[in-house]
Amino acid sequence: MRLAALLLLAVAAHATTYYVTISGLGGEPDYDQRFKMWAEDIDGSLKKAGGDAKVFTLQSPTRDKVQAQFADITKQAKPDDALVLILIGHGSYDGVEYKLNLPGPDISANSLAQLCNQIASRRQLIVNTTSSSGGSVPTLAKKGRAVVAATKSGTEKNATVFARYWVEALQDARADVDKNETVSALEAFQYATTKTAAFYDSQKRLATEHAVFADTGNGAAAVRVASKTTGEGRLLASVALVRFGAERAAGANPAKRSLLARKEQLEARIDTLKYQRAAMSPQEYRQQMTESLVALAKVQEELDR
Repeated sequence: MRLAALLLLAVAAHATTYYVTISGLGGEPDYDQRFKMWAEDIDGSLKKAGGDAKVFTLQSPTRDKVQAQFADITKQAKPDDALVLILIGHGSYDGVEYKLNLPGPDISANSLAQLCNQIASRRQLIVNTTSSSGGSVPTLAKKGRAVVAATKSGTEKNATVFARYWVEALQDARADVDKNETVSALEAFQYATTKTAAFYDSQKRLATEHAVFADTGNGAAAVRVASKTTGEGRLLASVALVRFGAERAAGANPAKRSLLARKEQLEARIDTLKYQRAAMSPQEYRQQMTESLVALAKVQEELDR
């Protein structure tokens, strides 16, 4: 069976993306308001983005409420669905364990990992925008799950600026670098890290945060830049977060959602081929890339009708 046919079969089942945003304790009015606003902005951006999405936003939930929400999703999610978890607030790290500050008992990275592990979705993304979030990466990362952290380690303990710009990336069409009217997780990461660096430069302050990601699941240390050699960034690039323009309209049209899913699958395949090029013969690479591009053009033609 030809590559294009295989890809179309792979997305024949209607896939849903489950978005869970958890906004933790602020500790003081300014942070309470800031975290609440960011959570609401993310909620609005995701609900407007189109596609088959289920959006859940938990503001200052207890640990029991978080566990109950995940239990509900575990009952519903299928292997072809996707899970995106976004954490906002204050994090802590004692040198061994990361925790997100919640009313009552905090929730640890280990507990969050176990909750995500119970969900059947084979493709998952966790975006931890909190202070000390780098301390959560080793626990949360695994094969099929990309993890973004606002800090490179648990010892970067100041409130983060990255969180603000991650939220902005979901609202600003300029984050769509490749101009396909979709902001991927990798594009959002690149947008937020660039904006964060510019903020510290403009304030003439030494940066107290350095965002990282890990998405190969091979146990390697988190990185800051995508690499075709190591494959870092491939999974992030395949996760579509929000859409603009015609892509958003298509995502909002139930009759075109399956076509949009096919398009995103083909674009992910093309990105994967680019990463794999060095390990393929020139003839094999050309053949598979040509088949993918032709299939993508046909799907785009149907979407444009």
